[in-house]
This record gives sequence, C-alpha cells and structure tokens, in this order.
Amino acid sequence: MSDEPTDLVDEGELRALVPRVLAGLVRRGEDFDAAEDALQEALLEALRVWPEHLPRDPRAWLTTVATRRLVDARRSEAARRRREATTYDEPEPATTEDGDDTLFLLFCCCHPDLAPASQVALTLRAVGGLTTREIADAFYLPEATMAQRISRAKRTLRGRRLDQPGDLAVVLRVLYLVYAAGHAGRVDLAGEAIRLARQLTLATDEPEARGLLALMLLNHARLPARLDVQGRIVTLDRQDRGRWDTREIDEGVRVLQSALGEPSEGGRPGRYQVEAAIAALHDDAASAAETDWPQILAWYDDLVALTDDPVRQDPAAVLGRAVAVGHVLGAAAGLRETDRLREVIGERHRWHAVRGHLHELDGDLPAAAAAYAGAARRATDIAERDHLIRQAARARAAP
Repeated sequence: MSDEPTDLVDEGELRALVPRVLAGLVRRGEDFDAAEDALQEALLEALRVWPEHLPRDPRAWLTTVATRRLVDARRSEAARRRREATTYDEPEPATTEDGDDTLFLLFCCCHPDLAPASQVALTLRAVGGLTTREIADAFYLPEATMAQRISRAKRTLRGRRLDQPGDLAVVLRVLYLVYAAGHAGRVDLAGEAIRLARQLTLATDEPEARGLLALMLLNHARLPARLDVQGRIVTLDRQDRGRWDTREIDEGVRVLQSALGEPSEGGRPGRYQVEAAIAALHDDAASAAETDWPQILAWYDDLVALTDDPVRQDPAAVLGRAVAVGHVLGAAAGLRETDRLREVIGERHRWHAVRGHLHELDGDLPAAAAAYAGAARRATDIAERDHLIRQAARARAAP
C-alpha cells in the first residue's frame, strides 16, 4: 500500500484494467452481465478508496472486490446491502492469471448467439471501454436504441459459458471501431486497438488481420500532425508531413506487403488490406500535390466492388471514392458521385464536408462555403464543427 495518499486516481490506468479483470471473472465462469455489474461497483469503490489507500496490486484488488459483490448478489438483498456499506482498506489479493486476457474477452463478446451488430456493441462496451453514447454515434443510432441493444446482448449471454470462439470478421470490425474512436481523440483507445491487433496477428494467419494492423499503423503515424498547437483539426492536405511517424509508416507498409503477398478468401484483397493500401499511398506522398490519386482511385474501385450495393451497404467507401474521382476526373465528376449518396447519407455532415471540398477544388468558393456551413450545422463533435466553421469562413473570405 502506498505510504502517501494520492490526490487523484489515474483513470486511464483504471480503465485499462477493466477488460482484464472482466475477462478473468468471465473465464472463471461468472455470468457476463453479473460480472460487469459487480466490476462497475468495484470501480466506484476504487475511486472512493484509492486516493488515500492505493493497493499494491490494483488488478487483484478490483478482482477481489468484484468477487465479493458477486457473492453478495447471490445472497439476500439485506445481507448484500450490509456488506456494501463495509469500507475496504486493502482486500487480500485474489488469484489472477498471468498474461493479458483482453483478447480472450474480445472473442467472448463476439459470441455466435449474438447478432453481429450486438457483438460489436457489446465488445466496444466491455473491451474498448466506450460509453453507450460513443457506441451509438459510431452506429448513427439514438443512444436509447443502443442502450437497449447492449442490454439485450447481455441478457442473451446470461447463464451461458463463454467458451465458443467468436467470428474473426466481427472481431476485426470491433477493433476497427475501437481504433476509430481513439483516432478521433481518445488516443489510449487507439493504442489499445493497435496492441490487440498485434496480438491477433499472432493468433491467426488471416491476411485481413494484418491488413487491419497495417491500416491502423499507417493512419496512426499521421496523428501527431492532425492537430495544431491550439488543438484545432488540420486536414490531411495541410498537415506538416515532417511530424508523421516514419517508423510507424515503415512498419505499416511491411505488414501490408506481407498481407497482400498471401491470397485472401475469394482470391482478392479484403477491405482492410485495400483501405491500408489507400492509406499507404497518402503516407508515401511527400506533399499533397504529389499524391498518386489515379492509384488511389483504382484501389477505391476495388473497395466498392466488395459489396453488391455499395451506395447502401458501404456509403463511406463511395464517398471516399468521390473525392478520388474529383482529383482524377475533375470536381464536377466527383460531385456527381456524391449525388448518388444524397438519399442515404445526405443529412450526415461528412457528405456536406466532401461536397465543400469538391466545390473548393472546382473553384466555386461560395458553394464551398455553403456546403461547409451545412456540414458544421450537422456535426456532433465540437472539434469537427469548429473546423468546418473555419473552413466556411475561409472560403467566404477568399478573393
């Protein structure tokens, strides 16, 4: 136990312990829903006790307190309430397995009895540590709807032993979403997603796992230049490329080449390999003007060909391709491509932002300003909204 009380608990470290402790409880045979509830109570107790009495082994402390909560829950309500009033100084260390169980928990959450969307949502909650609101935003759903989905998923797993392997494709999708949340600002989640993706490449020979790791590395390499000194978003074409992490880029390229060197299911590269190839081309350009847009467009053609109805099944890929079309075939052609998406994502801020970029590329600054302003009105992230407002103001002020 620490001799001196700490003023604050490191909530980042505390959050990193959550999937490990939860995985240990589930591996021991505890019900997922009950284990998560017990762990949440243990976390609240930790926030109360640790500032003055920091345990020697925080993971064991959380495991012990969560176990006591589970025991209490199996007894009468009155006994449970009396025991919850007890103050813990430092519980006797519980037995915890060596190693990292997070990957185990990741596959458990992708249980075959759950629908794919529920697998993703539950894993983002349990492994990624995302809030229900953050998960809802990732799916473009109301928070209440996502809360119901997570609750149904946990009810489905109630009483089941989580010993069946999950679907690798869902695991990859989950890691992608966890990384995307981290890349948008929660850097701890980005690092955790990369760490888990590394582990996954050791556990499977599937090229798409390496494709996902490469995609993360190639995007993460640009993170130091994504914000300016005032914390404002800097778009890819305006970033200081000298701040990009060249070691991460080199590693990402090596991993991607390894993935592309082996045939995937169906004989063609999968989604993450293709997206990584696009990211590699952006990273390879010494300046925005030197970007190999024809090659990027060719890869986008491969990406949209992976689905039967890309406009409805993969609108993000079609939107990205529209930008490439604008740079290769002209802004007017790119804008026509975005028209195909109007009914599907016409109310999303990214659709308006892309049209603003294409109008600006075409030299139509009033139309660009209007599109950026429309995107700003629809943006939910404050940093993105402020960035789009500045883009609109810049377009209006241009001679």
